[in-house]
Formats: sequence, structure tokens, C-alpha cells
Amino acid sequence: METRGIMGGFYRISEWIMRLSAINLLWLISSFPIVFLFLGLLRSPDLSTDFIKSWFLMVAIVAPFSIVPASAAMFSVARKWVTGDPDVPLWRSYWRGYKENYVQSMLGGIVFLAIAFLLVVNFYFYRGQTGIYQIVSIVFLMLMVLLVAAFLNFLCVMTHLHMKLFQIVKNSLLMTIGQPFSSISLLVLNGAIVYISFRFSFLAVFFMGSLMAAASFWNFHRSFTKIQTRYGQKLDEEAGNEIELEKMEELEAPKK
Repeated sequence: METRGIMGGFYRISEWIMRLSAINLLWLISSFPIVFLFLGLLRSPDLSTDFIKSWFLMVAIVAPFSIVPASAAMFSVARKWVTGDPDVPLWRSYWRGYKENYVQSMLGGIVFLAIAFLLVVNFYFYRGQTGIYQIVSIVFLMLMVLLVAAFLNFLCVMTHLHMKLFQIVKNSLLMTIGQPFSSISLLVLNGAIVYISFRFSFLAVFFMGSLMAAASFWNFHRSFTKIQTRYGQKLDEEAGNEIELEKMEELEAPKK
């Protein structure tokens, strides 16, 4: 029997604390190389420009094989929560999502890193120029911010829909550009979570990643549902049936 009243409320809150903290810890364990590098950065006495550049290079090399697949697994669990299955087995669902999405998430991480590299190179190039060319650097800075939103949408699309890698990347970029208010809310939500988590460091250990995944997928699912409603089409549960998504490429049936 479901517990009601104040005690029922406390029970439900404690359940969500357990879910969020458990998935966040699994995410950190799966992302151990990145966590190790981050702790090394915090303890390093040398914070010179060359050291920071070397650190970012190491993170870029390791990230597609560690934190990106771990984030995909975390998003796959967040998808279950948002779509109405909060009691999903956490351990089994996480590792199932990790294995199912590892290759696509790894390759997608490499693609997004390549795009980020091009944007960063252009940003520093134009920032070093004079006159009107410096304004162009602001454009590339804004594109880098949008790329963060696109990457979060990439994780949402990949864990929600059966698609090929090229389609996932393309549609995540198109959704980010074509849904500006959704992209802004996505960035604001995640920015607030990161800010609060680093203000209160224990939150970063137990809740930051899982809250970001839940907030990101909630934001994506809300926009995705509105697009479906607007065009009067429903996703077929059988893989292979495709729908038109607001002039975006064709999307396939949602994952179970």
C-alpha cells in the first residue's frame, strides 16, 4: 500500500535522493579517468597556461572513451524516469544503457570534440585580431555555448530514438538551432545545477550529473512532445517507422 501524508512525502523524497545519488555515483565510477584528471588539476601546484593546455588535451583524449559513454548510460536511466518509470532497476538499467550506447556515444563524442576544436581555434584566432575581426570571436564563443546544448540534446536523442550516428548528430544540432527557447532553458537549467553543485561541493559528488541528466531529458522530452503534437503525428513503437520532425531529418521509433 502506498504511504500517504507527510510520511509518504518523506518516503518519496528519500527514494529520489537514493535514485539520483546512486546513478551519480555510478556515473563518477564509470568516468574515473576524468575524475582522476580533475582531482589532479585541483591538487596541482602548477596552474600555468602550458599545464592547463596539456590537461585539456588529456581530457579531450580520454573523454570519448569514459565520461561520454557514462553520460549516455546516465541519460538512458533519466529517460526512464521522465517517461514514467521511476522504479526502474538502477544498476541493471545503467549498465544496459552503457553497453547499448557505448559505440555511438564514443563516436559522437569524437565528432563533438572535433567541432569544439574547430570553434576554439577560430575563437582564439579572431580574438587575436584587431578591429571588427574581434567581433567574430564573439560569434564563435556563442557557437561554443550552443554546442554544449547540442551535445546534451545529442545524448537525449541517442538514448530515446533508434537512429544512425549521423542522424543523431544532425538532428541534435537542428533541434538546438530550431528550438531556441528550449536551448536557452536547457543551458539555464544545467548552468544553475553546475553553479549550485560547485557552491556546495557535496552536491557535485552525489547529485550534479544525475540532476543534469534528468533536467536535460525533461527539457528535451517536453520540446519533442510539443513538436509531435504540432505536426499531429505519433511515434510508432516498431523500429523502422519514421516521422517528420519539423523539417528535421527523419526520426525512428523510440527505444523501449
